[in-house]
Amino acid sequence: MTKSTSLLAAGIVSLVVGLGFATGSNAQSPMSDQDYCRLLVDKYMIGSDQGLKYGRGEVGNATAVAIAQCQEGNPGPAIPVLEQKLREADIPVPTRT
Repeated sequence: MTKSTSLLAAGIVSLVVGLGFATGSNAQSPMSDQDYCRLLVDKYMIGSDQGLKYGRGEVGNATAVAIAQCQEGNPGPAIPVLEQKLREADIPVPTRT
């Protein structure tokens, strides 16, 4: 009986530890495309103090379209454009978390 009890206890401990790792690794899910796109737009708009002209002057057509796509829930084509515009303005592109 003692041997089977020890094996059962070891199995339960392994299961609990495994669940702890699984829960910990899933605790922070990756950022959605929509959330990342919004983050890029926010970074672009904040960067206006660093020489960008969003809302204060001319914005290129591609940038305006990308911002509109992001705001309308179509982040796929907007993300690469916004990342490129941030790079061109020497503003660090935020990482997805």
